[in-house]
Amino acid sequence: MYALGYAAAVSSDSELTPAAPTRGRSAWQPPFPLPRAWRELQQQLDARIARIPTRLNEYGFDAFGLDPSYSRWATLPMIWVYRHYLRVATRGIERVPAGRVLLIANHAGNTFAWDAAMLSIAMLMEAEPPRIVRGMGEYFLPTLPFFNVWMQRAGSVVGTPENCVQLLAHGEAIMVFPEGERGFVKTYGHRYQLQRFGLGFLRLALETRTPIVPVGIVGGEEQSPAFANLRWLGRLFGSPAFPLTPTFPFLGLAGFLPLPVKFRLHFGEPLHFDGDADEEDAAIEQKVEVVKDAIRKLIADGLAERKSWFS
Repeated sequence: MYALGYAAAVSSDSELTPAAPTRGRSAWQPPFPLPRAWRELQQQLDARIARIPTRLNEYGFDAFGLDPSYSRWATLPMIWVYRHYLRVATRGIERVPAGRVLLIANHAGNTFAWDAAMLSIAMLMEAEPPRIVRGMGEYFLPTLPFFNVWMQRAGSVVGTPENCVQLLAHGEAIMVFPEGERGFVKTYGHRYQLQRFGLGFLRLALETRTPIVPVGIVGGEEQSPAFANLRWLGRLFGSPAFPLTPTFPFLGLAGFLPLPVKFRLHFGEPLHFDGDADEEDAAIEQKVEVVKDAIRKLIADGLAERKSWFS
């Protein structure tokens, strides 16, 4: 099988129940008073976190190390960016079904994955019920001091097929960008041209009988438009790419800040596929093309709605 055998692990009636109150820990508070607007935002966030349908133990952790309250103070500024800086507009988020689901989206950004961050915030603050979307991290991330703990507490895991199957068995939502680095780093001339998709997500959907919700994201291509990709320079730093944008690397860390473009997230109807996860690549690629076509249409709808990068 492509990943762990799941027959007993994933059932068609896998449901999550709202998190129970935790004990033994108190949420971290900043050492300074927050402005009124931020206190109100914090209250909204806390109310959403309390409704997250993820199984937690009595100490506030799930089976994968997630602690919904751990990254709440990092989430607050992301919500501000979502609402006031990138001014994200969503359409069709009610189409995301309850229980296990794969959110499959186009990818862009060049410097920082604001598309992934905004998709996560949308599912947390606008989906009903609120969901924590699980990200699949690169293999080297758990080796980084401090970041490895933050990664687990925020809900991400190393992106192995085994971890994906286990998360889906617990009824979680997982976001996947099948273009990978090919989509994330590309010059502006290739904007909104879907790159080659990996096949793993479709094999995983077949193995676990998980619905796929296509997501078309508009705005990521303009947040940090690249005019060159110096792969040879990236290899010197152990990276497969090195984009040059109007601000990166010339402004240092400030180069990771996006332009204040308007993001649009369009969610499509759930797609269900039948077949064998061990089918030949050619058969899997035909199903992947169905997903790509759905994403292309959602992107086209988003592009048709906007008047400029910023509106």
